[in-house]
Formats: sequence, C-alpha cells, structure tokens
Amino acid sequence: MQPDESRQPAGLAGYGQPDQGKPAYDQAPQGQPAYGQPPQGQPGQLQQQYGAPGYGQVQPHSGPVGKIRGTGVAVLLFIVTLGIYGLVWYYLTHDEMKRHSGEGLGGALALVLAFFVGIVMPFLTASEVGKLYEHRGQEPPVTALTGLWSFPGALILIGPIIWFVKTNGALNDYWRSLGAVG
Repeated sequence: MQPDESRQPAGLAGYGQPDQGKPAYDQAPQGQPAYGQPPQGQPGQLQQQYGAPGYGQVQPHSGPVGKIRGTGVAVLLFIVTLGIYGLVWYYLTHDEMKRHSGEGLGGALALVLAFFVGIVMPFLTASEVGKLYEHRGQEPPVTALTGLWSFPGALILIGPIIWFVKTNGALNDYWRSLGAVG
C-alpha cells in the first residue's frame, strides 16, 4: 500500500521516492561527491579550497626569526651572574619561539615556571625546540627526553652543561636555517 501524498505534511511529499526526479538519500546532487566520498578533482584541491594544510603537509611558521645566542657566552654569563642569566635565557628563547610559531609557553610563563619550578624547564624547553623542527617535517635534534641530561643528569655535574649545549645549539641551528646571523 502506497502512502497518499496528499495526506503527508508539506515538504515530505515524495520522501524516499528517488524515481520522481529527486535524489535519494544516498545520492549527492549533480556535480558533488556522495556523502563520505572524497571530492573529485586534482590532489590538493581541498587544501586550496579551504585554506588548511592537508594531512602530512606542513605550513611554515610565519613569525619573526629569533636571535642566535652563543653557547659559550651564555654559559659564562650564567656563571658570572650566579644563575640569573638562566632566567633571562628562558624568557628570551621562549618568547622568540612563541612569537615565531604562535605555540608554546611564551616568555612570561617560562620565566615564572623557571623561577618557581625550574626543574621542569629543561624538559619543556627541549620539547619546544624539537617541535619547531617537527613542524617543518624534520627529525628533532632534541626532545623532552633531552631534559634528562639536566635532571637527574645534574648528579654527574656535567649533565646540565650537555643539556644546554644540545638545546641551545639546536635552537641556534634552527634560527640559522631561517637566515639569522650571529
């Protein structure tokens, strides 16, 4: 028995009857892909249409490039200022990374964390430097695990220096790759 179209509410006449010139629920309008199907056309067309990078594609950071800081000079300043330059270094580097990538802690939060819970900063800093590389699709030279050189690496006394040389060197190399001179 067929439903009487005259008794159906307005807008539902012919519902589910694709043979009356209307597409069925699983058919897309002319020129559009069916639901759940990728759009037809050239690869990358979806990216251009919506302006977002596709899977596996990276969009370069567009912020300003940071400053290259000599590792030896930074270690010397750290010693001469009895550790105060370490707070300055955390502030400056995290501020530059945040302005460059739009991601991360930023200078003010890094300074507060370095002052109150400084033990976490080697892990966070190395992680953020590594993410700069990952965003470009490169293997990161340092990761959060690099922070282990600082703690418990401090027990062998040379560990924090190794952490700083690796992390500051990776950050300097990143800035150099973007044209920074120093």
